[in-house]
Amino acid sequence: MCKNLMIAVLVLFLGASIVDAQQVRVLPEVIELQGQGELRSVFVGIVQDGSVVADLSTAADFNSSNVKVFTVDQTGKIKAVADGEAVLQVKTKQGDATAKVTVKNALAPKKISFENEVIPAFTRAGCNSGSCHGALAGKGGLKLSLRGYDPAADLFVLTRQANARRVDWANPDSSLLLAKASLKLPHGGGKKLPIDHPDYKLLSDWISQGTMPSSPDEPKVAAVEIIPSKLRLKSGDKFRMIAQARYTDGRVRDVSHWARFSSSEDLVASVDQDGAVQVSGNGEASVIALFANHAGLGSIVSPFANKLPVDFLSSAPRNNFIDEFVLRKLQELQLPPSGQTTDSQFIRRLFLDMAGILPTEKELDDFVKDTRLNKRELIVDSLLKRPETTDYWAYKWSDMLLISTRNLNQQAVWAFYQFVRKSVADNLPWDQFAQSLLTVKGSNLNKGAANYFVLHKDVTDLMETTAVTFMGMSLTCARCHNHPMEKWTQDQYWGMASLFARIGIKNGDVANEIIIETYPVGEVLHPRKGVAMPATPLDAPPMKAGNSEDPRLVFSQWLTAKENPFFSRAIVNRVWRNFMGRGLIEAEDDLRVTNPASNPALLDALAEDFIKDGYDMKKLMRKIVLSAAYQRSSMPNSMNENDDRFYSKFLPRRLKAEILLDACSEVTGVPTPFNQILSRAGDAKTAYAGYPKGLRALQLPDASVASRFLDAFGRPERAQACSCERQQDSSVGQALHVFNGNTLNEKLRSMDFVAVKWVGDNLSNSMIIERVFLRALSRKPNADELSRFLKIMAEADPKDPKSKQESIEDLVWAVLTSKEFVFNH
Repeated sequence: MCKNLMIAVLVLFLGASIVDAQQVRVLPEVIELQGQGELRSVFVGIVQDGSVVADLSTAADFNSSNVKVFTVDQTGKIKAVADGEAVLQVKTKQGDATAKVTVKNALAPKKISFENEVIPAFTRAGCNSGSCHGALAGKGGLKLSLRGYDPAADLFVLTRQANARRVDWANPDSSLLLAKASLKLPHGGGKKLPIDHPDYKLLSDWISQGTMPSSPDEPKVAAVEIIPSKLRLKSGDKFRMIAQARYTDGRVRDVSHWARFSSSEDLVASVDQDGAVQVSGNGEASVIALFANHAGLGSIVSPFANKLPVDFLSSAPRNNFIDEFVLRKLQELQLPPSGQTTDSQFIRRLFLDMAGILPTEKELDDFVKDTRLNKRELIVDSLLKRPETTDYWAYKWSDMLLISTRNLNQQAVWAFYQFVRKSVADNLPWDQFAQSLLTVKGSNLNKGAANYFVLHKDVTDLMETTAVTFMGMSLTCARCHNHPMEKWTQDQYWGMASLFARIGIKNGDVANEIIIETYPVGEVLHPRKGVAMPATPLDAPPMKAGNSEDPRLVFSQWLTAKENPFFSRAIVNRVWRNFMGRGLIEAEDDLRVTNPASNPALLDALAEDFIKDGYDMKKLMRKIVLSAAYQRSSMPNSMNENDDRFYSKFLPRRLKAEILLDACSEVTGVPTPFNQILSRAGDAKTAYAGYPKGLRALQLPDASVASRFLDAFGRPERAQACSCERQQDSSVGQALHVFNGNTLNEKLRSMDFVAVKWVGDNLSNSMIIERVFLRALSRKPNADELSRFLKIMAEADPKDPKSKQESIEDLVWAVLTSKEFVFNH
């Protein structure tokens, strides 16, 4: 027994030493320099468990094993001298490290690349930015393309326009281009390139070489990487990041001096334009390096000043795979999670998030008294089958698809809504939903999905809306120039637009009917190049010339392919945000490489699981709400109160406008009448009797139904495909509407108000208070609340039913205007 115990202890000791092992390392560990005088920087740090935990670069001693191959200065800057191999030797107080260095083509004449070097130099100096010569009208008579997206035009402007006076091939330093940039001559933009700046020499050499354009077969940038890519540091730490570019010929080059650096979370870690990072807070931040339409990311974790127990991962509550990923992130950040919800808190939260309704008193009582261990699973399964859940998600997707009489007639709205609602009711797999919508043909009245193309007749509007709706990404910037925060180019934008260029629209045989059809040919013209762009999904091959197939079929198959990372990630992020209050990527329609997820591994796992489940929406919802992460209390503990990104606690949020209005109706027992529709101009109302009494706000097919309450609390207009349309912030208008508006006051004074029955049934004051709390807050009042409200209600004349009803009105008003009621928590 003693021997086995010793072995176990030894294993634990060795395991701990492996986990805690620290190494001094040079990054990158393999370096290749190509070309005359090629320079690159290195990073020296302590690495533990795959993360850099300390920067030693400024305190390291650098040496070259062969200065005839390369030299290195004491800042770690390496310079190629001659072809060969040698070793970079680094000494620090914490230990030594080495890196292999290979030099190639060191003596070959250096040819300056216009696209790979000159344009990046202009971009880094800000010359082609939107506030300078990259502006639509340019500046000072010089117009460059924004961030160099049009190299051919830029080359002409710099070397041929204005009688070629901007460059002097015989005497480069006398070139107007350099004289202005170095402030030898007056320049409105100030000094951009001092004469001792490396990019000044670069431009001078390019001019002396004849200002040649880049050759068509010149290597292009394939990827950008940040070194180090993963760090675990503490507040106050400083270090410098390196950006390197990988080219299509396999070459790797240090481009830190040209890259544009930024941080996703400046309050955690800020970065300047030289890549110098200052860690200033706790949490996680991504440093982004943008270069040549590519982005590289480096992750910085700054743990909170807590100390989690050694057995945290093994002892923390977990219900499914979601919790594994959330808990790992919390452990990495040293964030202890809040406890789990009570049953009454859970059922209220679940009903509001899943179906937009409050649990009834009986549903609440039955659930709380249920002693079965799997009762939460059972209530989730039951709720997923209810029509209210269908109403909620049909309304949510109607928001996203912009269903409204603002741009559709009443028949078309009903047809489109019924298509969406039936798809939700049938739990149509999300890939099939997208395919059926995007490839529909025929009458918009018989096939409701056809109204998607009635709404978006312009090909660019159609493509941009589709990208936002089904991929969660905005391509609008790439319409006029390459995307400034993504890799998407203007060519790719118009290739995508061509996928929708063969759609035809014509009037049908009956009133208000529109027929959607497709043509065998059709492409869009590139606005700058004036050429027809072949239909091409993003990062995919173009359709073959002469192919008469509907390009929408090609697009929908590409979109919903299992290999497509955009489609599944976008929808699971939307659903996650619905339940968790914040998307793994925030905002939900801003998915891009420069806006990384707070938990990338979890997002990937959710997307893969969603695909494996056949794009089943209900299975996705079920897994999220049954996770321990969803079921956490919204009450922070002493160590996680500042966390709003990593799901250590539930994030309270104000009820959406429609849910809040319906909840007021549920508590009071008085439905809201919906009997007017806003005109298309939005400045007048039209009587409409199509909605029966008792219809809830979440059952409305049309966002143009008149309601001051819904407008005040942020109902989206359904004018653009953007989650930003729905306003969740509090406002003075909301407060005024609650305190003095007609919506709530009319319900409290209605003869249908539930208090009328309570007074008639002669319920005691304590019973009435308890019922109000159960209906509105899904809990009983505590002793203090009960005592306080009993005193208030005791002031009513017990012999006067009207007086008692007024006291109930005050009670209900107080509860319905409370933060606890207005928020889901």
